[in-house]
Amino acid sequence: MRYKDISGKEIVNINHGKRLGILGQTDLEIDKTTGNIQSFIIPSYKWFGFKKENEETRIYWESIKKIGEDMIMIESDD
Repeated sequence: MRYKDISGKEIVNINHGKRLGILGQTDLEIDKTTGNIQSFIIPSYKWFGFKKENEETRIYWESIKKIGEDMIMIESDD
């Protein structure tokens, strides 16, 4: 799967039903030896789209349960 195939999808936590962000507004953490994605790092935003300082959500690849046509569903207790 390529990044362009999952970019723009909404990320939803199925445990809380909470929308976490849209992939594309994220940074990726990539394993330097294998080149695999380890996690998505989603910054938290205030009103008017300004980033909050030092606040972010990290979604580990292992937390992803389903990648659908419009959204990525994860399972996390955070």
